[in-house]
Amino acid sequence: MMALTQVRRVNVVNQRRLLKVFGSASEVYDNRLDIKSHLTESTPALLRNIAEMDSVIPRAKAELDWARSRNVRCITINDEAYPARLRSCEDAPIVLYYCGNADLNSVRILSMVGTRQITEYGKDLCREFTAELSRLCPDVLVVSGLAYGVDVNAHRCALQNGLSTVGVLAHGLDQIYPRMHEQTAAEMIGHGGLLTEYMSGSKADKMNFVARNRIVAGMSDATIVVESASKGGSLITAGLAFDYGREVMAFPGRINDEASAGCNALIRMNCASLITSAQDVLDILSWQSQSEMDASRSKPVQRELFLDFTDDEQKIVNALSGSDGKSLNAMSAETALSVGTLSSLLLNLELRGVVKAMAGGKYRLL
Repeated sequence: MMALTQVRRVNVVNQRRLLKVFGSASEVYDNRLDIKSHLTESTPALLRNIAEMDSVIPRAKAELDWARSRNVRCITINDEAYPARLRSCEDAPIVLYYCGNADLNSVRILSMVGTRQITEYGKDLCREFTAELSRLCPDVLVVSGLAYGVDVNAHRCALQNGLSTVGVLAHGLDQIYPRMHEQTAAEMIGHGGLLTEYMSGSKADKMNFVARNRIVAGMSDATIVVESASKGGSLITAGLAFDYGREVMAFPGRINDEASAGCNALIRMNCASLITSAQDVLDILSWQSQSEMDASRSKPVQRELFLDFTDDEQKIVNALSGSDGKSLNAMSAETALSVGTLSSLLLNLELRGVVKAMAGGKYRLL
């Protein structure tokens, strides 16, 4: 699959089409000279480039060796470790390179993005928001892009408050850009991680930053815009999140502050919910705080005698029937429900005494 990503001018959408038709990258390779008979709408350029797929095999093998020598995980789109929320996006990369210890399918994931020219107001928002978030939901994974400004402040504030944080890079894992963020990146590997779709040696090209925004938006339950001018990469990320059907939220700013013009516009156009605190985020996403969950779990649970399930709840019950326990990813694949939706439904079913959370992130019926 790594080799397929290196075939010239075969974009992610076409890569996924090929995988869907042939079932695996190995089958694509074995049929590289006969793609037309399986995919009749293929363009001459696609046929020509896939036919030369054998030329990129050495590059893929070299990358695999490099990754193994540096404790980098190569996660394909079919792997259970692949971010399930991202998998549901049609333009998701088919291979990710990951160095870290955070679960990319954490029950709750938030992206924090914004301007590179962060103001003191933006820094205060990052500090206060992550501090409150840590108190309310210490299990939240914070995602951003390790860029100047809001991104690196979000990562650093998450680390300072004991939250895991993952940086999505626009280049290979053999480098850190900007270099002045190397220390922060090193800390993140032990308390989160670094993630990219690019092989080692890939440069931090401008177009890569735009492309990586879809990963930031796609792997999260919601995208929070801290500060943004009227134009910028964070607005692209917010737009992608909106298109993916994810929640978009923004902190408002004064009407004459250029650094908040983008946030105010998102709110004005009903493209983002206005937030002023971490509690607002929990309310919008219908998340319980840690204290609320602890209180609920400490109460004796009595299963309802006459259960009335919604259609989605019934899918979960059916998936768990006859099982000793299943992970969120397994249930997501079986029910076609997103991990975020599953998490919310499972919590409700747990409080009703229908399911029980187990060690290792699995659930079973009671």
